[in-house]
Amino acid sequence: MNLPLMRMSRSLHRGISGGGKLPEDIQDFMKDSQMKVKTENEDLHKNHLSPSRNPFQFFYSINSSSKQSIPTNGYIVPDQYSPVTSRNRYKLTLFLLKLSLFMIIILALTGSFWWTISLTTSSRGHTFHGYRRLQEQLVSDLWDIGELSLGTSGVKESEFCPLESENYIPCFNTTENLDFGLTMGHENDRHCGPTSKQNCLVLAPPAYKIPHRWPTGRDVIWIDNVKINAQQVLSSGSLTKRMMLLDEDQISFSFASSMVDDSIEDYSHQIAEMIGLRNESYLVHAGVRTILDIGCGFGSLGAHLFPKQLLTMCIANYESSGSQVEITLERGLPALVASFTSKKLPFPSLSYDMVHSAWDGVDWNHKDGLHLIEVDRVLRPGGYFVWTSPIANTPISTRNKDNLKKWDFVRNFAKDLCWDLLSQQDKTVVWKKPSNKDCYASRNHGSGPLICKVGHDVESPYYHQLEACIGGTHSHRWIPIEKRPNWPSRARLNTKELAIHGVLSDDLYEDDVNWNLAIRNYWSLLSPLIFSDHPKRPGIEDPSPPYNMVRNVLDMNAHFGGFNSALLDARKSVWVMNVVPTTAPNNLPLILDRGFLGVCEAFPTYPRTYDLVHAEGLLSLESEKHHRCSMMDIFFEIDRILRPEGWVILRDTTSLIETARMVTARLKWEARVVEIESNSDEKLLVCQKPFIKRRSNPS
Repeated sequence: MNLPLMRMSRSLHRGISGGGKLPEDIQDFMKDSQMKVKTENEDLHKNHLSPSRNPFQFFYSINSSSKQSIPTNGYIVPDQYSPVTSRNRYKLTLFLLKLSLFMIIILALTGSFWWTISLTTSSRGHTFHGYRRLQEQLVSDLWDIGELSLGTSGVKESEFCPLESENYIPCFNTTENLDFGLTMGHENDRHCGPTSKQNCLVLAPPAYKIPHRWPTGRDVIWIDNVKINAQQVLSSGSLTKRMMLLDEDQISFSFASSMVDDSIEDYSHQIAEMIGLRNESYLVHAGVRTILDIGCGFGSLGAHLFPKQLLTMCIANYESSGSQVEITLERGLPALVASFTSKKLPFPSLSYDMVHSAWDGVDWNHKDGLHLIEVDRVLRPGGYFVWTSPIANTPISTRNKDNLKKWDFVRNFAKDLCWDLLSQQDKTVVWKKPSNKDCYASRNHGSGPLICKVGHDVESPYYHQLEACIGGTHSHRWIPIEKRPNWPSRARLNTKELAIHGVLSDDLYEDDVNWNLAIRNYWSLLSPLIFSDHPKRPGIEDPSPPYNMVRNVLDMNAHFGGFNSALLDARKSVWVMNVVPTTAPNNLPLILDRGFLGVCEAFPTYPRTYDLVHAEGLLSLESEKHHRCSMMDIFFEIDRILRPEGWVILRDTTSLIETARMVTARLKWEARVVEIESNSDEKLLVCQKPFIKRRSNPS
């Protein structure tokens, strides 16, 4: 993990630096990716596409008399890689490569043929099918090796998805779900069907603009960046959407606008008072750090609470247009597509200190209270459920018998869950989950849901069916929020808490120290790139990168959450979605207990929602786990969720990083390999996604 000194390798400009044989240990991993290569795309301009300025332009200095530039910031940047310009020499090289490839294929297939016919008659039939598959794979891999060895001229760039795919999310297709007969809210659930996988690059809308930097982007977004039109904004009747103000080609959000009956500041102040606190700034002192906001509108509560050291995760159903999640992420706030119509939320039990629900449209009285049971499952002991609804017990709502019936059900069911009704003001009600388990045993027989059995009370219930039992009671993580350290001390779990997760305090400390060092190197590495419109000259000191150059960060292999911790220690104004692969150790409960946000893969999000994607060891993990996803699958998904001009930092074995660099050429990314001097077995791959615009067809 230590990165005391790095140096740049040869620069890569939409291609591969040099030829060479693909390492054996990654041939299998490239199989699925390279078999998907289709016929070569037409020229970029023929597809009506034009890349914007080259963000790596300054790396390709024309004048260079020495082999290395002057070292800066601990990096040694070699000269540009100049491709052979002689036409005859190129043709000769190409001919020799093709001849070599042909000979390799002939020798390999000849040897394989003689090995096959040497098999006995009894075993030949048994092994033929598997051998045939391996033989086809061999031919494909050898062809791919030859194609990759040709450099830029041999690597085929990936195709662009059609315009209607600009908001594509894998496994979320309402039309397809309806065709399958899914209704009653299930059409918005996650279902992986025939069209769930698209091997193409999702382009931004034609009028897309680079988002404003934080914190300006929190309050103002470009209307063309999200799938919502001006008419939808102006005609919206919901209270949360009325907070949006349309100003030409931008949408602005005002904290003073009405969310309930008062401003958001007044509303959050009211919640704090109902808990018994002076104002919302004291929520941290009451043990609240992470809040789950169900049906969050467009994230305005989270935007208001973020400066108070409170992290709010917005969840809402998939929406093809006017999405709450998409707009919340565009504002630089945490959000996730999630529905608990029939399945559990993608979080372990006991994950959040508070659950908030205001005007969310959830029928809490339906399905015998299953949704309330799910809220109880993800809520930590001593945590709060804040519910604002027109059916709450107000003088107006009680006049409606149907509303009164719904309110009576919610109130009585909350009592069966052992929740304590703390306060009610107008349409807002606050309950507190019990800090101990004594209440469950003291309930009258037959009242309320049963306690889940040990086998059903698991830490990884992701996408399981909802269950009518109280979860989390068997967990060793049952620690009331008032007994946990307040933020920011919570990020450093004590020895007792770490023992619950099977982690030694020295291991977590070492992990944090290493990541703090890595973050400093990462930021130094990116600093010249973000000023790429001012070409760097030898001897000119790199300017310091702005603290808010990125906002939404995705860590695709989060481990203990050390990358997240280091960003906060460095006072970067970011939030991190910590993703735990299903094939990795399940450290998601530990990450959430540290006061961070996280989810288990595969988690759904809209395209163009993250500024920086980071992954350490992800390619090795996928390679070791029998290639659940090909390398191209991984990179297509990264490209989909990455904003134009967004960054990718990968750390992995040298062979996988070199292969990944080849893949980036197909994605039209700018990429550079960074050598880690303290570790010759690993390298960094630093990439930037270009801003490619779709041109209008000439009339």
